[in-house]
Amino acid sequence: MSFALGVALFAAALLLSVAWHECGHMWAAQATGMKVRRYFVGFGPTVWSTRRGETEYGVKAFPLGGFCDIAGMTPYDEISEEDRPRAMYLQKPWKRLVVLFAGPAQNFILGFVLVVIVGAIFGLPNISQDPVPATVSKVDCVPASTTYFTDKKPESTPCAAADGPAEVAGLRAGDTIVAVNGAPVSDYAQVSEKITDSTGPVALTVDRDGVQREFTITPQPSTVTAPTRDGGTETQQTRKVGIEFSPPPSINHYDGLAVIPASFAFTGDLFVATWDALLSLPSKVSALWTAVTGGERAADTPVSVYGASVMGGQAVERGAWSTFLLLLISINFFLGLFNLVPLLPLDGGHMAIVGYEKARNTVRGWFGRAAGGPVDYVKLMPITYAVVVIMGGFMVLTLTADIINPIKIF
Repeated sequence: MSFALGVALFAAALLLSVAWHECGHMWAAQATGMKVRRYFVGFGPTVWSTRRGETEYGVKAFPLGGFCDIAGMTPYDEISEEDRPRAMYLQKPWKRLVVLFAGPAQNFILGFVLVVIVGAIFGLPNISQDPVPATVSKVDCVPASTTYFTDKKPESTPCAAADGPAEVAGLRAGDTIVAVNGAPVSDYAQVSEKITDSTGPVALTVDRDGVQREFTITPQPSTVTAPTRDGGTETQQTRKVGIEFSPPPSINHYDGLAVIPASFAFTGDLFVATWDALLSLPSKVSALWTAVTGGERAADTPVSVYGASVMGGQAVERGAWSTFLLLLISINFFLGLFNLVPLLPLDGGHMAIVGYEKARNTVRGWFGRAAGGPVDYVKLMPITYAVVVIMGGFMVLTLTADIINPIKIF
């Protein structure tokens, strides 16, 4: 029951995010003197509407998005002679850019407000990509086996020897490992990986009080059992030397107004991560195809609205409201950045046209020539159709992967 409620709630939150995006376009258009003829949530037949002033507001039957109808968005829009002076395509470039950018800006604003709320109530995840130096916090013995759980601390069996290989070799807390077998390392995770992958003794280069020292250590075998995404467990044989590190906390908590600067920092990190995800989108097609054809579903592959809603349902089912909100935040930032891509029919495509017209008319003015007319959207329709087809195909592929091989966040 809670899962179904979570799915419905997340789907509604996505719909409201789109509606909020369109509010940005509407409010900016009204503020700059343009005429907004209609603002609707959903598509298809009208379920309810009302008119306030010159704008009709309403709800349509299919809750799959929303739209804001601004008079004269392109030269081909039907518009009365009375409203022609207020047509969007005839306005100054800065006004058109403000209206076009206002939609994505609303997603960024909503995302930031939700970041502050999550930070104040639950704390913010540490998503910084900065490497964490491999500074030893403790040397200990190596247990024969360790079992990890999702809801409690790991459990280990007694050690075969009182002292671990690292302690016997002379390592101590405060040492920073800078190389393994001569290969430089900048992060504590790299050390564990290289030790696990080794087949014999490992040579560690350690920085101790500014002086580098060399240690040769023979790892001991250890069995690790960890939970998998499908609810089962996986057991692996690994090699350890008895070193513990102190990585930064996975969640940072804040007191009072300290959450505000932390939210700005988190938002900056999230922007970088979202931008990287956007750039890598074309490369995910093969991974999605693999997931559809029976292969493993990579955790970093895109999800559809359906897939995101299912993940939201999983979060509600587990009572993980911070995960629910963080997922909604990520989608809002992605929606905002994606809409700024300079391709029609996205907002960024219309912004690119405004920029082109402004640059063209500026150059024409240098040579004493009159400003040119509006860009002919008809000539751009083949490119627009191609973009729509590609986006539609990608959405179908993503939806198929979400149905056949969904991502499980727990």
